[in-house]
Amino acid sequence: QVQLVESGGGLVQAGGSLRLSCAASWSINTMGWYRQAPGKQRDLVATINRSGSTDYADSVKGRFTISRDNARNTVYLQMNSLKPDDTAVYYCNLVGAKNDWGKGTLVTVSS
Repeated sequence: QVQLVESGGGLVQAGGSLRLSCAASWSINTMGWYRQAPGKQRDLVATINRSGSTDYADSVKGRFTISRDNARNTVYLQMNSLKPDDTAVYYCNLVGAKNDWGKGTLVTVSS
């Protein structure tokens, strides 16, 4: 199991920005950021592989940027132009493989 620790969440006004971090216990090829809004399922919003290729859900494309530091086994999510609909608990995890979930980090966007 890869241990994952997310951080960087908080309360921000609509239009604001936040940067999330995810520290992994070792390096994984493809990592993703997921989010779960209250009463909704957990959705994948961004992925990045070891070489830096990225993919995004349509709902965040153009506003969110995923990146990684392979030397630090850390993945980031830069979130700009935040909307109230982005309010959720954000998690990082492997893509395409089972792994326990971390505690996540709460992002709250006020209108």
